[in-house]
Amino acid sequence: MSSSYWAVLRTPGAARLFGAALIGRLSYGTVSLSLLLAVAGTTGSYARAGWVMAVFSTVSVLLSPARAGLVDRYGPRRALPPMAAGYALTLVGLAAATWSSGTPYPVLLVLAAAAGGCAPPLGPVTRAQWSRLVTDPELRRRAYSLDTVAEELLYVTGPLLAGVLAAAARPAAGVLLSAVLVLGGTIALAVTVPREAAVDRADTAEQGGSSSTRGLLVRARQPLAAAAGVGAGLGAFALLAVVFAGRHGRDADVAWVEAALAAGSAIGGLALGAVNWRAAAGNRLAVLTAVLGAALALAALAPNLPVLAVVAAVAGLAVAPTLTTAYLLTDEIALPEQRTRAGAWVNTAFNAGGSASTALVGLLTEHVPLSVCLLLAAAPVLAALAAAPTWRPRPAHDRTVPAKG
Repeated sequence: MSSSYWAVLRTPGAARLFGAALIGRLSYGTVSLSLLLAVAGTTGSYARAGWVMAVFSTVSVLLSPARAGLVDRYGPRRALPPMAAGYALTLVGLAAATWSSGTPYPVLLVLAAAAGGCAPPLGPVTRAQWSRLVTDPELRRRAYSLDTVAEELLYVTGPLLAGVLAAAARPAAGVLLSAVLVLGGTIALAVTVPREAAVDRADTAEQGGSSSTRGLLVRARQPLAAAAGVGAGLGAFALLAVVFAGRHGRDADVAWVEAALAAGSAIGGLALGAVNWRAAAGNRLAVLTAVLGAALALAALAPNLPVLAVVAAVAGLAVAPTLTTAYLLTDEIALPEQRTRAGAWVNTAFNAGGSASTALVGLLTEHVPLSVCLLLAAAPVLAALAAAPTWRPRPAHDRTVPAKG
């Protein structure tokens, strides 16, 4: 880790924030596979398990901006603990319901919906706190880069941990672990926020109202479009990589492609924070989006799995930088009382794009050649460039303290 990243972690309060966030967000890395395997074992059906996961993720994504709005309004200290408690309790309920067979299927669906509705927005909250702790623009960019790379690595290590627990004990044990992680990590994260930063913001929220949210969405159209495009492109590519691996070897070989994409993303994310960039965030986001789209399009030319893995690694170099820049640009655009909500909208755009593209590409693979499908996976990423504003020079000086609005 370069000295620039150590400078971020040496910022007062940064190490505690980062550690607490890692613990809480690891829960999101372990819960999906654990819950999928637990429900499949209980019901004896992967189809039903898939529907439970779809309900869980859909409710979580759709309500994410609303939960983030509560954090913006009441502060992390007041809003996060009740969410974490509700989420942990429903996970405990799911673990109990899937510990053995016989639980009615509708009960699992209700518990999954309740869990999705309570899931605390730890990623958006963490990024909002980085903006509060790190006022220097260059250090803030490094903090966001470090945060994005760490989050991606959690989504790699989380399923591995879930798999170990499923093999050593039972999948429901992974669901229980997820409950413990999210409750401990969220409360630790909440107490890192200074009391003066957790004051009641009801008056501010009432003044902004829904028009404030609409204004945020309009101003943030470029980062939101980029996040949705990246989510759609990666969601399509992930499914198509499985199909490609099955046609050129074994389905399990897709792990090499996924590993190459994750490794490239980690390298690219760390490089984004280590290099001093002269381009404005909006310009940088447009370039990174174009690079990612072009790299994904190259997958259509891959003749075998090793070449596809190389293409994935190249594309991965732009994944974390694109998402990090989208978060940074959204943070610049948002008012101080909108930061958590703004980050949640980026998450929602990314997840919605991924879900929609996966469903659509699944249908296309039955009627369209695989190479054409791989080429089409790049289309939503490149289409996001339509939301980019006219190229503009970097401001003479970056914003260090957000203006009150």
